[in-house]
Amino acid sequence: MQRQNSKLHAWWLAARPRTLPAALAPVIVGSALAWSDGLFALLPALAAMMGALLIQIGANYANDLFDYQKGVDNAHRLGPLRVTQAGLLSEGEMMRGTGVVFALASLCGVYLIFVAGWPVAVIGLASILAALAYTGGPRPYGYSGWGEVFVFLFFGLAAVAGSYYVQARQINLAALAASFPVGFLVVNILVVNNLRDIPTDRASGKHTLAARFGEAWARREYLVILVLAYLSTGILALSGLFTPWVFLSWGSLPVAVRLARAVWRDSGRALNASLAGSGQLELLFCLLFSIGLIMGKIF
Repeated sequence: MQRQNSKLHAWWLAARPRTLPAALAPVIVGSALAWSDGLFALLPALAAMMGALLIQIGANYANDLFDYQKGVDNAHRLGPLRVTQAGLLSEGEMMRGTGVVFALASLCGVYLIFVAGWPVAVIGLASILAALAYTGGPRPYGYSGWGEVFVFLFFGLAAVAGSYYVQARQINLAALAASFPVGFLVVNILVVNNLRDIPTDRASGKHTLAARFGEAWARREYLVILVLAYLSTGILALSGLFTPWVFLSWGSLPVAVRLARAVWRDSGRALNASLAGSGQLELLFCLLFSIGLIMGKIF
């Protein structure tokens, strides 16, 4: 029983629960937008949320495995425990677990394809391939500085607009626009991760933007992206695309300021707290943004 519990705990650690808001928050925004348009559908919304969560977990499992195989995860790692490198799960177990999680995500996709048609298949397949190619394959894009772009596309644009589409059966400008502040905040989770890992990434040949341009550049990147997230929200509200109620999302600004100071000040393992905090900020921002979308419809 103790061994079984330790295995379950290892799988939980490998899922990297602090990163999971990156999967849930965009679906919340897309669903709130669908509700504000009178098109909310509970079962597709739940399936989209479960599918997104499973793809994120599958990506984390794949990263745990591939980073170990490529020598990126080693005894000098500064981030949270990686279970393959620590020997808590074997390479074979992690490979099978990754396959199972992506298979479960595909089941959610099958239902959503039945509900909303073939575009869901394209989004779902592209998301799974992107999750695997981040650190897997002969030329992983996460190792060559393209991580921020793909995270923005899949955890911002695809996640928000896709979750709206499976309920509304259409895409509009508002769904695309809402993905921008969400995508920016998801990207900052990756930026903190890469800032923390600069020494080990450089040593292993992982050329993230942070590893290429250095700590000062990565800290400025975090601040600029943070400003873009809040500025884009203000622009969307003032443009009339959304009501001023979406300014509720600015209620998360004190958290953002505290995180910006920590990212500017801390380094190494101390940034693990900012990594978790960046995920929490995204979730808080998206909840407040979603409440603003709903309140704008009511009032």
